Amino acid sequence: MDKIIVIVGPTAVGKTALSIELAKALNGEVVNGDSMQVYKQLDIGTAKVTAEEAQGIPHHVLDICEVEEEFSASDFKEKASQAIKDIIARGKVPIVVGGTGLYVEGLLYDFHYSGEQSNAPLYRQQKEQELTEIGPEQMWQQLKAVDPKAAQTIHPNNTRRVIRALEVTYASGKPFSENDANQKTPVYDAYVIGLNTDRGVLYERINQRVDMMLDKGILTEARMLFDKNFDSSVQSVRGIGYKEWFPMFKGDKTQEECIETLKQNSRRYAKRQLTWFRNRIDGLVWYDLLAKDSIAAVIEDCQKFMK
Repeated sequence: MDKIIVIVGPTAVGKTALSIELAKALNGEVVNGDSMQVYKQLDIGTAKVTAEEAQGIPHHVLDICEVEEEFSASDFKEKASQAIKDIIARGKVPIVVGGTGLYVEGLLYDFHYSGEQSNAPLYRQQKEQELTEIGPEQMWQQLKAVDPKAAQTIHPNNTRRVIRALEVTYASGKPFSENDANQKTPVYDAYVIGLNTDRGVLYERINQRVDMMLDKGILTEARMLFDKNFDSSVQSVRGIGYKEWFPMFKGDKTQEECIETLKQNSRRYAKRQLTWFRNRIDGLVWYDLLAKDSIAAVIEDCQKFMK
């Protein structure tokens, strides 16, 4: 299996800075693993690496979609797998960096659902057609009826995932939540770095990041998305960082109220990210770069792994 380095962790914990230092030390290139950073024009609200921060390190699966496009976990797997293949072919080290658990997990493992039926794609097409007739909420209610556990973890507007869960339940004859948790095979020999720190420190960094985003001009990006008048199910709108400003543009909330909502949503998201990585990614090695661990120590561990 090909060796790769992976960096995961909650928002604002320092993944980007570490990835650049690792890439410089290991002759590596970075593969983005964040579902929002694939979008062009969404730079500030997604905390996308700047040219200055990148220090000339090539980045892949970044800025590849228009804001109106959907980009699923399977789309990500296809693009990221190809990028990894190309990086290795050039004798360099792929460093996957991201906070989107579903994307990273989907890249690292192949999933096998027992007893998938050959007519499952036809079932999916039927469900996609049905969705246009009944809408996301009713489709989600169908999932809730057959698999309440899966429904709890999937947002009604994430219609692709809702339909996928229904499809797997139909194909395998048992709930998606039971299928999903096992039968996964590693695709890479991956050294997975998990970044975390004291919760109070992390939350303070998240709050500071929101303030910095405001200074950098996040409202321009948010307004651009708002003016497109997208449906709330559009992926670029669903991400944290933009929709929180929409009530201000509508005149329903003050800027201060929107700032607090964004900070709160970001803190909650960080908590969910940590839970996901702990529960879903095998063999995670945790580091706290804001307290006891140094970047030099992480580099040394990665160098040993790559030998």
